[in-house]
Amino acid sequence: MSSTLRLCLSSSIIKRTTPSFASSRWNSTKTATAAAAPRKITTHYTIYPRDKDERWKDVNMERYAEEYDVAIVGGGPSGLSAAIKLRQLAQQQNKEIRVCVIEKGSTIGAHILSGACIETRALDELIPDWKEKGAPLTNPVTKDRFYYLTKTSAIPIPVIKGLPMYNHGNYLVRLGKLTAWLGEQAEAAGVEMYPATAASEILYNDDGSVKGVATNDVGIAKDGSPKDSFARGMELHAKCTIFAEGCHGHLAKQLFKKFDLRKDCSPQTYGIGLKEMWEVDKSKHEPGLIIHTAGWPLDIHTYGGSFMYHVLDNDQPLVLVGYVVALDYQNPYMNPYKEFQRFKTHPKIRPIFENGKRIAYGARALNEGGLQAIPKLSFPGGCLVGCSPGFLNVPKIKGTHTAMKSGMIAAETVFDLLKKTTDEKQSKALEPSDYDNRIKNSWIWKELYAVRNFRPAFHTSLGVFGGILYSALHFVFRGIEPFTLPHGKPDHACLKEAKDCKPIEYPKPDNVVTFDLLSSVALTNTNHDHDEPAHLTLKDDSIPTKINLPVYDGPEQRYCPAGVYEYVENEAGERNLQINAQNCIHCKTCDIKDPKQNINWVTPQGGEGPAYNGM
Repeated sequence: MSSTLRLCLSSSIIKRTTPSFASSRWNSTKTATAAAAPRKITTHYTIYPRDKDERWKDVNMERYAEEYDVAIVGGGPSGLSAAIKLRQLAQQQNKEIRVCVIEKGSTIGAHILSGACIETRALDELIPDWKEKGAPLTNPVTKDRFYYLTKTSAIPIPVIKGLPMYNHGNYLVRLGKLTAWLGEQAEAAGVEMYPATAASEILYNDDGSVKGVATNDVGIAKDGSPKDSFARGMELHAKCTIFAEGCHGHLAKQLFKKFDLRKDCSPQTYGIGLKEMWEVDKSKHEPGLIIHTAGWPLDIHTYGGSFMYHVLDNDQPLVLVGYVVALDYQNPYMNPYKEFQRFKTHPKIRPIFENGKRIAYGARALNEGGLQAIPKLSFPGGCLVGCSPGFLNVPKIKGTHTAMKSGMIAAETVFDLLKKTTDEKQSKALEPSDYDNRIKNSWIWKELYAVRNFRPAFHTSLGVFGGILYSALHFVFRGIEPFTLPHGKPDHACLKEAKDCKPIEYPKPDNVVTFDLLSSVALTNTNHDHDEPAHLTLKDDSIPTKINLPVYDGPEQRYCPAGVYEYVENEAGERNLQINAQNCIHCKTCDIKDPKQNINWVTPQGGEGPAYNGM
């Protein structure tokens, strides 16, 4: 990293503080309640351009630029695998290439949240000696259990070898720790790492190809005006830019539109995964045990279920427990967080956590569209890898191995193009068009093709039972059936009006096994500067009160797993939307589920958001 670049990036990193979430929300609520006049909710420059704002007319907007062969946006498993593979190929073939990874989390792994039970197939290919190098995979799966839950009972379902849910040979991991280890391997291989640096803008060449990315500006006040501390972000130019942002990346959304990458695929469908980490009584702990459930508390037409992974970490008996709710649910009164809390009260589940201690919480959206929803992956100047396009194997509930492999395939494709490049200063961007073909000829495609009908099988009138029936048929056909089931409408279009739905009553938290939302958000170590524009932007500030609240009873206050959205009554008795952006844990659910697609999630300052410790 050049000294100039290091200085510029360092000025972009905001000092982290950890506020009290309860007090910060109470104070902001009090302020909003006292203000009777209509207020401007969105102040971000993506909605109100600065070139039309008089407050910005004398501000120097020049940016320093740095040149790379390959820039990778996102320091998760797919992005890091791409970076490591590129450097491995360069060393093997004695070609010097410059590779950087830009990661918005404060550290590598800080924004990572997953189950996680992983297959090591891609890791075996990338770093065959991972055990000798100390990879944090020390919990092999020992037992598989699956239950269909009713309100009071748990019906065991056999997990037979050959079914996607069979996990023997896999490992239970804290994926944030594995990601941090991959970051160490990337740095050792010569990759330039930029944590706490958010890629906020795509840069384009004159011919329309991707030129690279720009990092976020800092020093912008909440009202959108420049502070005295304002500093422009950096431009990172590359011959090829690999986008590895994870599920529903905010830059990937722009690429889908600009290059029409989704024209030949189904709309992506999503789930929200909520997770807690518990230290439990050793007498209740079985290292390597996996428990999955379907059924209660969800109805038969709502796709979802739970996972529980027993992990021994430095002699600490941990249970990683989570709940996934598909975001194509119809009832606007559905609250995924409260469904998760209610799940833990089941008589089969609750005893595991009694006398235990909850030590972490988080949530993240995940792709569930499978093969039918994979877009075109390459475009002039770059490509998409990992969960950004969506390589999750839904019935396996695994995507780390496919994400890593996609990054490796992208790296091989890009490197082959770089080998043919003779002019080190060429300005024309590379298009890794063969990447799509290589993915389709890889084990990723074969694996996803075999399970392509699992998720849409739940769309029948039989609901979850239709999915279970197809699971039984899959054991016979193994994906060779001569048809491909379609997905339904986009998730945001599935929500019914509140007048057509029944409100859902949830039990109050007992602070033993179940907890209120704010105490959970506090465990995420989330932080955002209070004096910056909210990164949860509204295309139209009036839609929440004109449509969302009267028609859908304000669903954003329920589907958000961090208490970002709430309707606050002013002195005139009117309820207005308040956005508590400082609580945001970057799950992207609001951007996906908002019924009018009015919410646009954009990146806040680098280094902000959750600071998960091995989630």
